[in-house]
Amino acid sequence: MATVVSTAVGERTGPLDRLRALHAEGRLADAYDEVPGLLAELAAAGDPAGPPAPDLARAGQLLSRLDREEVLREHPGTETFTVAVTGHSTLNGLTAPLTAELARHSLLLKVHEGDYDSWRRDLHNTGSDVYTSGADLALCVLDAEIIFAELPHPWRVEDVQRATAGKLNLIRSLAERYVARGTGTLVLNTVPLLRSHQRRLVDARSRARLGVIWREFNAGLLRLAAVHERVHVVDLDPLLASCGPVNEPRLAAYAKVQFGEELLAAYAREVGHLARALRGRTKKVLVVDLDNTLWDGILGDDGPDGIAAATTYRGEAFGRFQKAVAQIGSQGVLLAVCSKNDIEPVRGVLREHPDMVLRESDFVQVTANWEPKDRNLLEIAQRLNLGVDSFVFADDSPFECGLVTRSLPGVAVVRLDEEPALHVERLLADGWFDVRELTSEDRARATQYRTEVARQDLLESADSMDEYLAELGVEVALSPVRDHEIARVSQVTLRTNQFNLTTERLQQADVRALHESADGLVLAIRSGDRFGDNGLVGAVLVSGVEAGGDGAEGGWHIDNMLLSCRVFARGIEQACLAAVLSEARAAGAGAVYARYRPTAKNHRVRDLYPSMGFAETGESADGTVSFRHDLSDEQLPTTPAYVRLTADLGRRSS
Repeated sequence: MATVVSTAVGERTGPLDRLRALHAEGRLADAYDEVPGLLAELAAAGDPAGPPAPDLARAGQLLSRLDREEVLREHPGTETFTVAVTGHSTLNGLTAPLTAELARHSLLLKVHEGDYDSWRRDLHNTGSDVYTSGADLALCVLDAEIIFAELPHPWRVEDVQRATAGKLNLIRSLAERYVARGTGTLVLNTVPLLRSHQRRLVDARSRARLGVIWREFNAGLLRLAAVHERVHVVDLDPLLASCGPVNEPRLAAYAKVQFGEELLAAYAREVGHLARALRGRTKKVLVVDLDNTLWDGILGDDGPDGIAAATTYRGEAFGRFQKAVAQIGSQGVLLAVCSKNDIEPVRGVLREHPDMVLRESDFVQVTANWEPKDRNLLEIAQRLNLGVDSFVFADDSPFECGLVTRSLPGVAVVRLDEEPALHVERLLADGWFDVRELTSEDRARATQYRTEVARQDLLESADSMDEYLAELGVEVALSPVRDHEIARVSQVTLRTNQFNLTTERLQQADVRALHESADGLVLAIRSGDRFGDNGLVGAVLVSGVEAGGDGAEGGWHIDNMLLSCRVFARGIEQACLAAVLSEARAAGAGAVYARYRPTAKNHRVRDLYPSMGFAETGESADGTVSFRHDLSDEQLPTTPAYVRLTADLGRRSS
C-alpha cells in the first residue's frame, strides 16, 4: 500500500495532491519544511478578487491533524503560534483555514477552541483558555445573533438601538479587562447585518434607521482598536465584498454556524496577516518589473511612444496599478525596479513619459540590465543592506517568478498575469506589508534608504573599511525612550530579525511597562552621519538597574538589543554597549548579564557579546547562550574612534 502512495507522489504535481500523499504515507511531519511553499502555490491559484482558494482549507484539514510535537521534533526551529478562539456561534470550521494561513507563513498553530456562546464567560473569567493558554491572539468572533437573539418578539428599531448600545458597552468592558489581565492581542470583528434581519422591517425609513444604528455599532467596535494597543478589529465589510454570503441559512438554523466557509476563510487570512506582523515578518521592499507590469507594452520593442499607462484602454489598468504601488510606497514600503531592459531608456521613461504616475525618484533602486533577476535581487538587497526575505517581487513572467521562487525562497513572489485589471488585487491579496501602526520613521524610510545607496557608493570608492567609516562621520545618541517613540521601539522589536539578540517581540504596552518600571530602562538608539539623520534605529532593553549587587539576581540584565539592518557594521552597536557597561559600573552594579537566542536569521550577532568582553556562563536546551560581564577595567570596551557618541542614560527623558 505504501508503495502505491509513493508512486502517486511521483505522478501527481498538484500541491494539494502532494500534501495528501505525504499525509497518507505518514511523512507530512517529516516533510513539514515543504508546507509553506505548497500552500503558497495553492494561494496563488485562487481568484485574487475573491476569497482564498478552497484548497487552502482542505490542506488545513490535513495539517490540523498533525502531531505538533512530532513536527517540532523533526524541525526544532519551527516557530509556534498559539490562538484561543471564542465567540457566539459554532466555530469549528475556523480551525482548518486558520491552520493553513499560519502554516503559509511558517507558523505552527496551537489552537484552543471555546464552547458555543462562551465569549462573555471566556473574556470575563481569567481562568479560561483565553487568559491561561498564553495565546498570542485571542479571537472573539462576533455575529449578529449577539443582538437579535436577545431582542423581544416582535422587535422595533428602538429595541435594536438599546441592545447595540448595551452590547457595545459590554464588549468595551471585556476588552479593557483583557488588556489589563491578558498577555496577547484581542481580535474582535465588525458584525455583518443580515438581509433577513433588515427585510423584517417593511418600511424604508425603519430600514434606513436600522442601517444607521448598525453602522454606529460597528464604528464603536472599530474605535476600540484606536483606544487599546492590544486590541485589533477585523473589518468584515471589505471581506464580504469579495466572498460569498455571510452564512448558509440551514447551517445557521440547525448547527448554529453563523459564518459561511468563504467568510471564515477570508477572516482566517486576515488573522494570518496579523500573526505575521506580530512575529516580525512584514515585508519591507516591493520590487516590480516594468514591461507589462508597470506599463502596457515592451519598451525595447515598442519604444517609449509605444507603451502606455493611462491613455489607452488597457493602459488605464496599468495606471491603476501604478497608483496602488505609489500608495504603498507613501507608507514606508521601499520601491525598487528589476527589469530586463537597457538602463537609459528606462530612466527616460520614468523621468519624462506623460503616462507615468511613478517617477524615478519614487524608487530607492532602479536596476535594468540583462542579468538573471534572482542575481539582481541579491544585489539590490546588498545595496539596501536588507535581507531578501524582506522582499516582495511582482512580475508578469512565469519564468522569472519561477526562477526567483526556486532560487530565493524567502522572497514573496506575486505573479501577475496577462490581465492588468487584476494586478492590484494580486499585489494586495496577501497583505505582505501590513503593520499594526505607522510611525514617522516609516514615512521617512524611502528617503533614508536613498541615502543608504549613497553610502554604498562611498564604501565602494573607499580604499578600506576604516577609511569609509572615518569619512562617513557616524553620530550616535543613546538615551531613554520618549513617550512618542514607544510605538517605534515596539515596531523595531516586531520587525527586526537580523540584529535582534533574543527575537522577543514586544507590543507597545510591553515597552511602556518596562520603561515605567522601577528597575527598567528602555534606551533608544538614534543615529546619523554625513548623509543625514537615520532616526531611531534600535534599542537596548535593560532590567535590574535599581538592584545593583553582584549576583545573578542583582546585576543589570540586557534583556535584548536591536539594531536596524541598514546601520549594521558602523560601530553603533559597540558604542552603545560600551556606554551601557560604563553606566552600569558607575551605578555600582557588580555585573551585567545578557542572552543570545539563536534563530535562522540572527547568526550575524552571535559573537557580539564575546567581542565586547562578556564571558559565556551557560547554554539552555533551546540553544540560548547566557553571558556575564564583570565590569573590570581590562574588560570594559571603548567607543570606536570613528563614532561620535552622545549618551545620557538617565532614567527618564521628556
